[in-house]
Amino acid sequence: MSTASKLTLTGTALGALGIVAAVHFQQKSEQAAMHAGVIRDLEQQRLKRERQLDFDMQRKLEEEYRKIQTVSETKPSG
Repeated sequence: MSTASKLTLTGTALGALGIVAAVHFQQKSEQAAMHAGVIRDLEQQRLKRERQLDFDMQRKLEEEYRKIQTVSETKPSG
C-alpha cells in the first residue's frame, strides 16, 4: 500500500471517528436539555397545584366567614 493511500485511509478513519464522537456528545447535550425541561415542567405543575389548593382553602374560609359575619357593600362617595 502506498504512503498516500495509507494517509488517506488514516485521515478518513480519524474523520469518521471525529464525526461519531461529535454526534454522540451533541445527542448527550440535547438529552440533558430535554431532561431539564421535563424537570422544569414538573416543578411548574407542582406550583400550580399548590396555588390551586391555597385558592380553594381561601375560598372555603371566605364562605365560612361570610356565614358568621355580616358584610355590607359600601357605596363609593362621590
